[in-house]
Amino acid sequence: MNARRLFWILFLLNLFNYIDRQVLFSVFPLIQTELSLSDFQLGTLASVFMLVYMCYAPVVGFFADRQPRQYWIAVSAFIWSAATFVSGLAKHYGSLLCARAAIGVGEGGFTTIAQPFLAEQYPKNKRATILSYFALALPAGSALGYLIGAVAGAKWGWRTAFMLVGVPGLLLAGATLLLVKDRKHRSLENRKRPGLNQYLLLLGNRPFLFLCLAHAMQTFALGGLSAWMPTYFHRFFDMGVAQAGTVFGGLVIAAGALGTFVGGKAADRLLKKTDYAYFIVILSSFILFLPFAGAGVLSHRMPFSLITFFIAITFMFLPLGPISASLVALSGRKVRSMAFAVNIFLIHALGDAVSPALIGRASDLFGLKIAVLGCCAMLLPACVFIYLSSKCARAEGRLIRYYAQDAAE
Repeated sequence: MNARRLFWILFLLNLFNYIDRQVLFSVFPLIQTELSLSDFQLGTLASVFMLVYMCYAPVVGFFADRQPRQYWIAVSAFIWSAATFVSGLAKHYGSLLCARAAIGVGEGGFTTIAQPFLAEQYPKNKRATILSYFALALPAGSALGYLIGAVAGAKWGWRTAFMLVGVPGLLLAGATLLLVKDRKHRSLENRKRPGLNQYLLLLGNRPFLFLCLAHAMQTFALGGLSAWMPTYFHRFFDMGVAQAGTVFGGLVIAAGALGTFVGGKAADRLLKKTDYAYFIVILSSFILFLPFAGAGVLSHRMPFSLITFFIAITFMFLPLGPISASLVALSGRKVRSMAFAVNIFLIHALGDAVSPALIGRASDLFGLKIAVLGCCAMLLPACVFIYLSSKCARAEGRLIRYYAQDAAE
């Protein structure tokens, strides 16, 4: 099918994927007040989504490498959008928790499939760029989720905010069934379908595994900050709920879009000089994030903190495209959905499935400022893991074999 049309359909789905996921966080204070919840219970609303999300990904990844993927994408979009709408009807904590779990099923199915499906439509020397464009939906969708949640929540209540953002995904699910076709390579691949043993082989792929662990540490920090920074602004900068969501949303969309765009372009440009361009961009981003994030948390001056948070968020988002392109490079063509499923399971099991709740618990014990600072420090082990990934990739010659393949693939 036409690569550009596929890109825009998947991009819009990804945009609402993140809108529906992040709208929760800007209405945390409203939900907490109405349902009388602790910080730990609030964090668990985010964590239960991620637990289901990561556990479902290996299931859908196995079948997606064996069957046409447009059906899985459409059904996934319908499930998460319907569950988001139903979240607005929740009458108590238990029902809201179940709705968030259902969103994890839908979004886990979509994310597992979309990136490798999209990457296959483009040559290798453009994949970091196109996957960065696709990843722009993360800062844009996250920011819109914060903004819509903040404005709609303040004006009409948190329930209306969920209902408003749930409807567009239902329409996009129908468009996917009508317009997306998965033909490329499927007839060839289905002659010898991958088995469940491929999951064990992927876990034995050292460059791939270390990359996933580095990504997990980044995801821990990103998920924790996404969940708690609006509340951080609310508590330490004396912002109202709407203002805190709006300010953080503005930071995410501006810094996130800048970092995501620059990261993909830089990686593909550097790729002309070295096969290890992705690793260089990723490691540099992690290292540069740390001092600016630390300065933002430790400062008591709001203008200075906002500036340093902007710079830190830029570096946090800069490696998104290169990470996705690296996952494609380090996994086999026939098992890419399974490879992304393994990555999703690991990054969320070790990352944002636990970070919102752990930060909430640390906040209850030590205060939110210390909890956020500890969250940022998770980029230190990420630097170690990305170095190990690049070292193993060099030793095993995986990137050399990848770039020796036919570019048309």
